[in-house]
Amino acid sequence: MASTKPESSQTSPSVDENSSEPLNLSKKQVKKEAQKAERLRKQQEVTAAAAVESAEADPFSGNYGDILTEEIQSKAISGRRWTEIGSLDIELAGSTVLIRGAAQTIRPVSKKMVFLVVRHYVSTVQCVLVINKECVSPQMVKFATGLSKESIIDIEGVVSIPKDPIKGTTQQVEVQVTKLFCVNRAVPNLPINIEDAARSEMEFEKAEQTGEQLVRVGQDTRLNYRVLDMRTPANQATFRIQCHVENIFRRFLLSEGFVGIHTPKLVPGSSEGGAAVFKLDYKGQPACLAQSPQLYKQMAICGGFGRVFEVGSVFRAEDSYTHRHLCEFVGLDVEMEIKEHYFEVCDIVDRLFVAMFDYLNENCKKELDAINRQYPFEPLKYLRKTLRLTFLEGVKMLKEAGVEVDPFGDLNTEAEKKLGQLVREKYDTDFYILYRYPLAVRPFYTMLCYDDPAYSNSFDVFVRGEEIISGAQRIHLPELLTKRAEACGIDVKTISTYIDSFRYGAPPHGGFGVGLERVVMLFCALNNIRKTSLFPRDPQRLVP
Repeated sequence: MASTKPESSQTSPSVDENSSEPLNLSKKQVKKEAQKAERLRKQQEVTAAAAVESAEADPFSGNYGDILTEEIQSKAISGRRWTEIGSLDIELAGSTVLIRGAAQTIRPVSKKMVFLVVRHYVSTVQCVLVINKECVSPQMVKFATGLSKESIIDIEGVVSIPKDPIKGTTQQVEVQVTKLFCVNRAVPNLPINIEDAARSEMEFEKAEQTGEQLVRVGQDTRLNYRVLDMRTPANQATFRIQCHVENIFRRFLLSEGFVGIHTPKLVPGSSEGGAAVFKLDYKGQPACLAQSPQLYKQMAICGGFGRVFEVGSVFRAEDSYTHRHLCEFVGLDVEMEIKEHYFEVCDIVDRLFVAMFDYLNENCKKELDAINRQYPFEPLKYLRKTLRLTFLEGVKMLKEAGVEVDPFGDLNTEAEKKLGQLVREKYDTDFYILYRYPLAVRPFYTMLCYDDPAYSNSFDVFVRGEEIISGAQRIHLPELLTKRAEACGIDVKTISTYIDSFRYGAPPHGGFGVGLERVVMLFCALNNIRKTSLFPRDPQRLVP
């Protein structure tokens, strides 16, 4: 953390092997892909025509086939009842259900029988198609066998209980298929297979022991074909958990009397001072993308709102190629009046995150299990009352462990990791607050300690040895704020309206910022923040 360290968890840049590369196609490649797509289209037309011809002699032709485009153009409302795949259980045994999902696997056993695994969200079910005299013909089995993986299909069938447990699906029932229709066909050759993208490290280790060759889908390939990568159960679960985190953040703060606000993302100058910004032309005026809502949320406090929060995009132009940095992320920001002590802000952090962790553990078991199957992790350890240590206490713990740290400097990544390990061993928690940081490593608007101006009324919050939150009491005195800004090399003219807002009577206040993606990454112990960003933006990636 440098003296210009922004809030919301972006720290010093370093190289990381997991960074991503953009997908850039040449004109020749584009033309080749177009030709390939045209060949596939013609092939599908031939297949469809053959199916129609075959269906003419099939008495059960009405039980299967490709749905015509006009039928899915909101032509009519049939009133049919649909069943979610995730709700299929033994209580529905013997019932006829109608489901829709993606054909994850298609496994012909013979010309008379085929197994289909159908997926929707994080749930999967095995469907069985067997020739019979009532509703399933050989042509229907052939049609099912000819479907391409990831095609969207509708299945009507009877729920049954298999004799043996099913290992490859989340639902422990089968659907005996009576009708099968294809809503939309996927191309026959997918750039990545969902089964490959969903494999755990344990599966690769077992395969290596037996000599089996499995396809490993790399980070860049996943991101280049993100739409397919999203379909893995772990990714479906990750972004549902992210949604819960955001909702809990909002609900908790609303219950505490906070007001949700939205601040500008086009600003005239740096909001953090010194950190890299994305510059742009704003109708002939120099401008940049906001690194933080910091100055504006403080102005909202000056405007009399008392307690505010924001969920919005934050932009950082640093060349950070690490596992935990992005050029654009979702910031969860809070600002509030304080009556006596900035620990009032720490109290909000404490109760907010304990409530958040409790909710996720109690209500997201299915999602956490889905992530755990592909990326095994230990549940987060946290105390009912969050541990608080001073910066110097942390320095002392590190020194006693043989790690020398400058008491007036900042903790580097290695020191943070080591301190997290020491805290877990001594206090049995992965979540703690470190406060009273050296002033030299905090932003210009941070309030000085009353008893030692070399230190500040600030804090960081750590999860599994990594920082997720940065916060502090702010300077609400315009003269002192101006002095600190100049000392940090900030052109005061670019923030004059911000400083002026404190000249009209401003209450003491403080706040904090946290990156949404980083919270999810560390709660689930994932090894790369790109796993928790739907379409990540880093120094080398602007697509898809």
